[in-house]
Amino acid sequence: MNDICKRLHEDFNHLNRFSFPFNPHNTPSNGIYILFEKGERAHGMDRIVRVGTHTGNNQLPSRLQQHFIQENKDRSIFRKNIGRALLNLKHDPFLQSWELDLTSRANKDKYEKGIDPDKKKATERSVTEYIQANFSFVVLKLNDKDQRLDLESKLISTVSLCPQCPPSPQWLGQYSPKIKIRESGLWLVNELYKQPLSEGEYQYFKQHMIQN
Repeated sequence: MNDICKRLHEDFNHLNRFSFPFNPHNTPSNGIYILFEKGERAHGMDRIVRVGTHTGNNQLPSRLQQHFIQENKDRSIFRKNIGRALLNLKHDPFLQSWELDLTSRANKDKYEKGIDPDKKKATERSVTEYIQANFSFVVLKLNDKDQRLDLESKLISTVSLCPQCPPSPQWLGQYSPKIKIRESGLWLVNELYKQPLSEGEYQYFKQHMIQN
C-alpha cells in the first residue's frame, strides 16, 4: 500500500498543476481534485493534503471557486477547516462563532445577530489569502458520479493509511481543533482509513485516467 501511495504521488506530481489565479474553464466539468500545500512533502515530493470531488453534474469548476474564491465557509468545509486552524492558532474566541452554520434560514435567524460581521468578513479574507497563497492542485476528469465518489474515498484512504505521509511540524493543520485532521495530515475528516486502492485498481486507474 505504501508503494501505491508513492506511485500516486509520482503520478499527481507530474500532472498539469493549477494555482491561483486559475481559469475554471481550463478544468474538466466533472472530476476529482488533489490539493498540495507549500512546505508539505512526502515520498520526496509535494505531499497530497486533500482529495475532493463534487456531487452535482458539471460542478467541478464551481467547487474549486467555492474553495479558492467565494468567501462563504458554509459552502466549503475546506474553507471552514482552514479558518478553524487559523483561529485556533491565535486562540481567537471567534472560533465559536465560526463553527455556526448559517446556511438555513432558521440558523440565520437564530445566530446571525450575535456574530460580528466585520470579524467574520476579516476571517473569510484571511482564509482566502492563505488558500490562494499556499495551495495548488491537479484534476482528474471523471464524469460518473458514483465512480468519482468511490475513487475519492479510496484515494483518501490510501494516503491516510500511509505511514510515510506525515505532516510537517509547522503544518497549519497541526492547530486544527479536529483531531482527525491533526492525526491524518489531511484537510479531511471523512473517508479516512477505509478501503485503499488495490494493485489492480491502481493499474486500471493509471491506464485509464493518468496515461490518457
